[in-house]
Amino acid sequence: MPGSHAEIEDDRLIRELLQNWAIWRDAGDWERFRTVWHPDGRMMATWTQGTGDEFIEISKQAWAKGVSILHFLGGISVDLAGNRAISQTKMTISQRAEVDGVLCDVVCTGRFYDFFEKRDRWGLVLRQPIYEKDRLDPLDPSAKLVLDQDLLARFPEGYRHLAYLQTRIGYTVKPDMPGLDGPEVAALYARGERWLRGEAV
Repeated sequence: MPGSHAEIEDDRLIRELLQNWAIWRDAGDWERFRTVWHPDGRMMATWTQGTGDEFIEISKQAWAKGVSILHFLGGISVDLAGNRAISQTKMTISQRAEVDGVLCDVVCTGRFYDFFEKRDRWGLVLRQPIYEKDRLDPLDPSAKLVLDQDLLARFPEGYRHLAYLQTRIGYTVKPDMPGLDGPEVAALYARGERWLRGEAV
């Protein structure tokens, strides 16, 4: 918990960045969105991994192709350690696309696990989502949709329907993202602890 006036202000600024990330990204406000990252900041998503600038460029390309991905935020927890911080934000990712000829929505629930550093300003060094559970629903409840069970089983439970949709529309999906439990999320927590102790990410 922040205690001093400086820590309270740092906590406020980080929370503001977290909210701006979702608003500016989903609105396509790319130049303001760029300001939430440090130049070497990295984004790890199911469908793309790279720097903040690379994420912006591939997001622009996806927008031009009609890819629809939206984000909704919930509670935020911030752990401060001087000029570094780890935040966790409850979130949902919502994506709409045709799956095997049927228009569907996928909703994935999880957390953004973020590495922040204060240089000339606070900015993101790494965003690693944690994918906890998801579901896929046809927009028309009477539509007949039969999923390829072999493809579905290739991905972790926390984001397998999101991965299925993204694979079907042409993206190569990372198969080892952290979920609610397991070695991937345990390694992420350990990495966050090392970050707060001043070690390299």
